[in-house]
Amino acid sequence: MRRTGDLKLIQELNRFIILDTIRQFGPISRSDIAKKQGISPTTVTSAVNELIRDGMVAEDGTGESKGGRKPIMVRFCPDGKFLIGVSITNTAITIAEMNLEAATKQKKIYPVKAGLVSDLIIQYVLDSIEDFLQSVDDVSRCLGISIIAPGIVDAASGVIRFNSKLRLHDVPLIDMAEKRFGLKTWLDNDANAIALAEKNFGGGLNANNLLFVTVGEGVGSGLVVNGSIFRGSRGGAGEFGHTTVDRSGMRCDCGNVGCLENYVAWPAIYSGILSAVTRGKETLVMDLADGDMTKITFDVFRQALHQGDQVCQDIVDEIASYMSIGIVNLVNLFNPSLIILGGEMIRDNQVLFERIQKQVMAQAMGTMVEGLEFRPTVLGADFEVKAAAAVLLQDVFHFSL
Repeated sequence: MRRTGDLKLIQELNRFIILDTIRQFGPISRSDIAKKQGISPTTVTSAVNELIRDGMVAEDGTGESKGGRKPIMVRFCPDGKFLIGVSITNTAITIAEMNLEAATKQKKIYPVKAGLVSDLIIQYVLDSIEDFLQSVDDVSRCLGISIIAPGIVDAASGVIRFNSKLRLHDVPLIDMAEKRFGLKTWLDNDANAIALAEKNFGGGLNANNLLFVTVGEGVGSGLVVNGSIFRGSRGGAGEFGHTTVDRSGMRCDCGNVGCLENYVAWPAIYSGILSAVTRGKETLVMDLADGDMTKITFDVFRQALHQGDQVCQDIVDEIASYMSIGIVNLVNLFNPSLIILGGEMIRDNQVLFERIQKQVMAQAMGTMVEGLEFRPTVLGADFEVKAAAAVLLQDVFHFSL
């Protein structure tokens, strides 16, 4: 005897399959959906009617007749519903209203002031979301809020387990957001989410074993193994920035010594520039920053590098050396078919990209790099909120038992 819960689960699964079929192949007729998926015409008709009522699908004229009446076609309506994507970093909270194809409708950036950590940063995140929701029309059309954050994130339980920079320990962020806003909420690690976005609508569409590495304010990685995100037992997989590259190195915020992040992320680069200036080395960075140390940014560094500045070239050489050591370890461990590099340090930085690629291909085991591809991220300027959207959309369009 089939239990009521089982029947409801099958109906929900069929609804997701039908919605995803319309999204991928629409405009499409109800009968073609039934044939393509092996689902009864009655079930398809019922599910499509529900999706039309929910505003996620619409009728779209008639198709060609195959002997009887012309079929009525249905298409996906990406603007019928929307989601709220939230990206937490050490320096900003970025929030966007996005449609069901991860296109940004509106976006706002909330700067994070120095010293905003622990309970204060969580309160600031929630307050920022509340402020953003004031600008949203008809919250009843919102599928939910999807939040991504750096650090160890247990996506299944909705808890940020640990973030050394923001001093977060066991924060039940999903529960806090759902109680405050009454909207279903998702939570994931930022690098995992970007890897998912690359897999679903970026440069990794056909890659089942993909490694995404990001270098910017910090360092992280996301692993797609056999088509799925590899999270580890409690969400800690991919903490690439906290792998050891120097046992005699500096102490990290995480408690370890010689973590990769302390040698290649922006704070280390900034310190390297200041150290060079202090030692009397000439650099275009100071000219481009009008002699003001506080105006030295990623863009200023990139600009000086493109103009052949020796200090910046030396720093890039060092970054490439450390990054390649770490990536070689990941290649030898996971044997990906594709490596995607992203983050502020990689953006518009072909010099660094090529040096990392060259060194990894030379240093990793020969059989591990056969057919291995390197690509820069193609997600664009809104990559963080696109990544947040990918987490929610994966759940909506790829319903998992």
